[in-house]
Amino acid sequence: MESVNVRDPREHLNEEPRDDLMDLMVGFGGMLGFMTVAYIIMVVVKYIIS
Repeated sequence: MESVNVRDPREHLNEEPRDDLMDLMVGFGGMLGFMTVAYIIMVVVKYIIS
């Protein structure tokens, strides 16, 4: 039987602490901004065509 070095995962320290709420807000805001710009472009194209 092989000797395996298994460490308790609870000892794992987060090397890159992240702010999940801020990531969520930045992602939501970015997607909202992109969709708003896409909507405005579509409305302008619709009025140019008609």
